[in-house]
Order: sequence, then C-alpha cells, then structure tokens
Amino acid sequence: MPYSSGMITNTRVTGTAASFIAVSSRNLSSAAATVVVEIFAVPTSTLTLTPIYVSSYTVPAFTADIREFFIAGNVAYEVQIDNTDPLSVVAFSSYGLDESGNLVVEQRVLQSEFTEISAFSLPI
Repeated sequence: MPYSSGMITNTRVTGTAASFIAVSSRNLSSAAATVVVEIFAVPTSTLTLTPIYVSSYTVPAFTADIREFFIAGNVAYEVQIDNTDPLSVVAFSSYGLDESGNLVVEQRVLQSEFTEISAFSLPI
C-alpha cells in the first residue's frame, strides 16, 4: 500500500522554506524494487492541491536512491510513495532542502512517520 507524508507547510513564517525535497529509498532486499512517487503542491496563486510530479524508477537490490524534486514557491506539499514490487522491502524518507541544499529538519518524514493510505491520489 502507498504511504503519504501528509500536508507539509512550506513557508518562512513557520521556519525555513524548502526549495527542493529529497526523497530517499533504501532497498533492503535481494530483489529489485520499483518505486512510485507522486508529489502534490499547494501554489500560493490557487491554494489548490495540484499534482506536480509522478515518477517511477527502479532501485536495485541492497542499494539506495535519492531523488530531488523542485517545490519552491508552494505554500505546502505532500509526498505519496510506494514500492510496487511485493518481493522487495524498501524504507523511505523525505526531507525539505533549502535554496542552498541544507536540510530543513522541520520538514523531515521518516519511514515510521509516513501514513499508510489505501491508494495513490492519481491512479498509476
């Protein structure tokens, strides 16, 4: 089942705003994993949740993958992620990154903090 970070506020009023988010996937098994990521943002112009990225990629056995997604200028965002291969086990995390590439620790979501959801918001 997919996971969601929930809505993450991304304004300087509540701390440091992120320009990017880093999504990390660590494949803990001997089988390759197919990871699907959907990222939604709330732009300041509409305040409506809008899909901005849908990405699928393979993470080979016993390796890690870190992808960055541009989200600057959005007041909030949500990461939805899943491993679609039932034979592999993948641990996920995501972090906001400021314009200099520094971690925005207030925007971190560890594996244990993701919420299991019944389906992606956009069908895959």
